[in-house]
Amino acid sequence: MSVWVLRILFLSLSTLGGYMVSQVRPELIDNGFWGALTGFGFGGLLIAIDELVKGFSLRAFSAASFGLLLGTLIALLIDKSDLFFYVEDKLRWLIRLCLFLGFGYIGMILAMRSNKEDFYLIIPFVRFASQSKPENLLVLDTSVIIDGRIADLIEGNFLEGTIVVPRFVLKELQFIADSNDPMRRPRGRRGLETLSRIQRNTRNEVKIHEADFPEESEVDAKLIRLTRGLGAKLLTNDYNLGKVAELQSVPHINIHEVARAMKPAILPGEVFSLRIVREGKDKGQGVGYLNDGTMVVVNNAHSFIGQQIEIQVQSLVQTGAGVLVFADVKAPVAA
Repeated sequence: MSVWVLRILFLSLSTLGGYMVSQVRPELIDNGFWGALTGFGFGGLLIAIDELVKGFSLRAFSAASFGLLLGTLIALLIDKSDLFFYVEDKLRWLIRLCLFLGFGYIGMILAMRSNKEDFYLIIPFVRFASQSKPENLLVLDTSVIIDGRIADLIEGNFLEGTIVVPRFVLKELQFIADSNDPMRRPRGRRGLETLSRIQRNTRNEVKIHEADFPEESEVDAKLIRLTRGLGAKLLTNDYNLGKVAELQSVPHINIHEVARAMKPAILPGEVFSLRIVREGKDKGQGVGYLNDGTMVVVNNAHSFIGQQIEIQVQSLVQTGAGVLVFADVKAPVAA
């Protein structure tokens, strides 16, 4: 049912209720028209308030209520301190009004701008959490969204939990997508397409988190604070960010490391088919690539460039860029 259908129904009932009040309690409203108009105005006012606060989340409402309570308590303590004992009653009433309004407003604003960590400082040892199955939160950074493989992992049901995309990460993606740099712009657009693809997947809920940390200028620092505050796990492709998260005891997953761990194991003596695509650095060598991009250097394969041949692995060398495979020609593959 549409929200506006409910609003029209509520407005009609309010109008009818105002009219009935004028009939039952004429001492309050002695005219049916004015009673109906009063009910209509009351219903319209509530609908207008509803429209104004439609972007107001339950978390924001709870924070505002807590801030109002705290501000009122501080104002009450000041009022009961006899600080204004010698002030005239009329002036004291005005001072009390300003105290409660001022501290109530400041309390609400500060509470709404705060995050979970701030509430933990105010109420230590108390954390409101579900007593049922714990929520598994996965915070995505910009690099892992642009990479795109995270969408494959989610669609393959390798990752379970709620996907959390911070608002400041989304802004960074939009900034990159709108960049004048022809190298950066496609990366930003690829990231936005990846997010759209993740949102279309019904297995995992996707939340845009509104928390921000104005005192932190770097996005990486904001990600660390948000992940720790939520008790979540950070997904990234950034090696340095992963190391910082590790130093601060923040759980994280590097997608590059996951991909490296999933590579098929190649052992010396193994025989398989490979296409030689170019000549190697040394004389007589040919070079081919496995499906995962691993480079294979084949001795005496220069004459087989452009052909599919059988090779036998001789040794593996670990380099900074990954594993380098050295092999010998076994036999050409029959066409």
